[in-house]
Amino acid sequence: MKRREWLGLAAAAAAQPLSMAHAQDGALVIFAAASLKNALDEIAAAWTKEAGKPAPRISYAASSALAKQLEQGAPAALFISADTDWMDYVDKKGLIKNGTRVNLLGNKIVLIAPKDSSLALDIKPGFDLAKAVGNGKLSMANVEAVPAGKYGKAALEKLGAWTGVKDKIAQAENVRAALLLVARGEAPLGIVYSTDAAAEPNVKIVDSFPADTYPPIIYPAAETKQSRTADAKLFLDHLKSSKARTAFEKQGFTVLAKSSTST
Repeated sequence: MKRREWLGLAAAAAAQPLSMAHAQDGALVIFAAASLKNALDEIAAAWTKEAGKPAPRISYAASSALAKQLEQGAPAALFISADTDWMDYVDKKGLIKNGTRVNLLGNKIVLIAPKDSSLALDIKPGFDLAKAVGNGKLSMANVEAVPAGKYGKAALEKLGAWTGVKDKIAQAENVRAALLLVARGEAPLGIVYSTDAAAEPNVKIVDSFPADTYPPIIYPAAETKQSRTADAKLFLDHLKSSKARTAFEKQGFTVLAKSSTST
């Protein structure tokens, strides 16, 4: 497949256009890492019903893209990043409300293949990932900017596998786009979060990357400086509640934030 076709498929796989975030009805606007979609959609729907609030407008994309949108003045009241680097970035730009930042979730990365693949591979130092990929592509989120891609590259470098596959990477704009390439059989292998693999029935986990091969995966959340709605704090508190914890854990996330008493 030609590079422009890979890029086109990745772009088409974006979970939701950023322009959708420009809510016209006063609803809470949230920017969230693409890997959060399944869990956060469920949590938002429950909160809307229980609190009697308008449904939040959630834009899912790579944390890097969302951070840049915030820098350009996009009207989000909450930002949930898939790593601390991009939250640090917007924080240093003065875009985060002081005292609201919290480390919300943890995750891990895994190697995936299409569900019907017979490939077996043991991830360990010196493993021959290049041979397993063969003439195909290794699907990953952008390895220089998107958290999932950065974690994956770090793990491959630590394991001594990066040099062999660096010219075989199909880089997608976010982790869900990388997941889709494998689910469609367009790539024989991919690196995504374990939660993404669990959410997609058309892939299987080949093996998990050892936790000591990449930095701890932390999802921080915070209100933005431009937030003007009390619902932002209410929803952030809800994300730390026991009900939200159940939804996050069902999707495979590790909940890091201390539980609140919010409904």
